[in-house]
Amino acid sequence: QVQLVESGGGLVQPGGSLRLSCAASGFIFSNYDMSWYRQAPGQERELVATITNLGSEINYADSVKGRFTISRDNAKNTVYLQMNSLKPEDTAVYFCYAFLRIMAIKTDYWGQGTQVTVSS
Repeated sequence: QVQLVESGGGLVQPGGSLRLSCAASGFIFSNYDMSWYRQAPGQERELVATITNLGSEINYADSVKGRFTISRDNAKNTVYLQMNSLKPEDTAVYFCYAFLRIMAIKTDYWGQGTQVTVSS
């Protein structure tokens, strides 16, 4: 059974930090690229950061560059999102996403999400 379980969300003041974790099971984690997405109320889901399966390539949305860091530990089947200098506009549900494409075959999985609220 495939599972992506996010944790680490919560309420934080502007300027604060949070570290999200996503624990994966039920598939070969080290084969999959991993991403963090977020969705604010009334908004579309947006890509925050992506890391390739072995961590050789990382990309960020412009809105989080310099503040967020994505990383992964393939031995622990876990991907992380370190979020610093948080702003109220970072408030959203954050989702973990696993993605694999082999030729024309795409396989992907979503986590259930964890709420991040940035407010004073």
